Amino acid sequence: MCFTLAWLASFLVQCVVLIATVAIIRLLVPLLTGWIGIPIVAQVINIILWAIVAIFAIWVIFDLLSCLWGMAGGMHFRRF
Repeated sequence: MCFTLAWLASFLVQCVVLIATVAIIRLLVPLLTGWIGIPIVAQVINIILWAIVAIFAIWVIFDLLSCLWGMAGGMHFRRF
């Protein structure tokens, strides 16, 4: 299902869910670190959140590349 409107809709929904999740966690981090009293926890959580965003971006890029590769007549990577 490469480069179809269904794929685009699914991609946009996943982006919105990821951005909303990151925003909610970033709002809750100062509250939680206030209760715990350890400010380093906020920095660790922010690093983990950005790592999740980076992994999502890499996944999307490689998914797009596999679609392009398959359209060019090369090897097509199917997900089961």
